[in-house]
Amino acid sequence: MFYEIHDTKVSMRIKAQPAASRNEFCDIYGEDAIKIRIKAPAVEGAANKELMKFLAKSFKVPKSDIIFKSGQNSKIKIVEFPLTEKFQNWVETVK
Repeated sequence: MFYEIHDTKVSMRIKAQPAASRNEFCDIYGEDAIKIRIKAPAVEGAANKELMKFLAKSFKVPKSDIIFKSGQNSKIKIVEFPLTEKFQNWVETVK
């Protein structure tokens, strides 16, 4: 599973693809990550900033509440953010 819910937090394993034509969720990557395409290039943290902005907008959480747990300099990242109803509804559509 590409995400885990712990109390009021979500940990999500992401395979980031920078320099895409648009920001979008793609398919499940392997068995334990979700692929997300990001417009920004992987230069000086631009893709990470764009990823945080995309996740914040998608799941209705403040950018400041999104934390990189690991992989900040890698294509596979683990991010943590507060559990929202928007995320729960989105997960139902992905399954």
